[in-house]
Amino acid sequence: MTYDSSVDALLEKVWSGARIDRAEAARLYQLPLEELGMLADRRRMLAKAADYDGVGNQIVTYQIDRNINYTNVCNVCCKFCAFYRTEKADDAYVITFDEIDQKIEETIALGGTQILLQGGHHPKLSLQWYLDLLSHVKAKFPQINIHGFSPSEFIHFREVFQMPVEELISQFVKAGLGSLPGGGAEILSDNVRKRIAPLKARTDEWLGVMDTAHRLGLSTSATMMFGHVETVEDRIEHLDRVRAQQDKSKGFTAFIAWTFQSENTKLNAPMVGGNEYLRMQALNRIYLDNFHNIQSSWVTQGPAIGQVALKFGANDLGSIMIEENVVSQAGASFKLEVADMRRLIRELGYEPRQRDNWYRLLN
Repeated sequence: MTYDSSVDALLEKVWSGARIDRAEAARLYQLPLEELGMLADRRRMLAKAADYDGVGNQIVTYQIDRNINYTNVCNVCCKFCAFYRTEKADDAYVITFDEIDQKIEETIALGGTQILLQGGHHPKLSLQWYLDLLSHVKAKFPQINIHGFSPSEFIHFREVFQMPVEELISQFVKAGLGSLPGGGAEILSDNVRKRIAPLKARTDEWLGVMDTAHRLGLSTSATMMFGHVETVEDRIEHLDRVRAQQDKSKGFTAFIAWTFQSENTKLNAPMVGGNEYLRMQALNRIYLDNFHNIQSSWVTQGPAIGQVALKFGANDLGSIMIEENVVSQAGASFKLEVADMRRLIRELGYEPRQRDNWYRLLN
């Protein structure tokens, strides 16, 4: 396709690996999907060229971990969430230590190295309950990394326990916390957040928790849940805020984006499909020039689109998701085993390698 000189200059800029701004991102978003994909794949290769002894372009990683939701009781009542329950709901729960032990033992038996520990914003669990849970897991399963408690949870803890976030994170780390997930980001634009989650942490609060975690030496991930009431400009604002934080603290290990799933939720918004997901995935890779790792979200899009995303900027297929309770409540029910992950990676000519949370290769 023939473009005017300004677009040609932008394409050359992206191909060379240079940083783009918000206006340029909006222009790129209008490109034909296949061209945007080629640019994103180029940026993936540039980002990974120095990794893994110079053969990073041929490696796609995956992880074996388990999502453990310690409670489904939550008082922020996000409109997009089908998982939360009130305290009085018949199916409300708080996990027991015996239950979490069983889940971790199953994870280890499958080769897992990590648990993703997140829950609702329970108004009555005590600080000591959380510290005891972490200490229990770390003492019994020292080989397991506890990747837990999103920024919105720490904002909740700050309000309930009347303690600074820095002190809370420090106590959680001392008890056994190893890293923070990027959950609760949704769209980092307060205009959007007020519409879909009016009681949840605001943009600056979410970023502030991440900044504190990074200053304390913790690695974290960053996420985006899109395809609901937001605009493309809102998505680009989200990427810009995350990129600026990464420039400042360099603590994000990866970026993961997935699409809104509507079943059983209160949010009246149409879902987007694979085309829109791949377009956004490509833009994520191009805009986030300071992120080495971009994950594919097969959990919401299914294995086929998850595999294609590896040609749209992703270098990681995520986790086998031994357990997933949140998006499955909203209608997404895809499952993969290790053999499936490795096959999907090999079919594209890449070498599958298991990794840990810090993207260190394990085999």
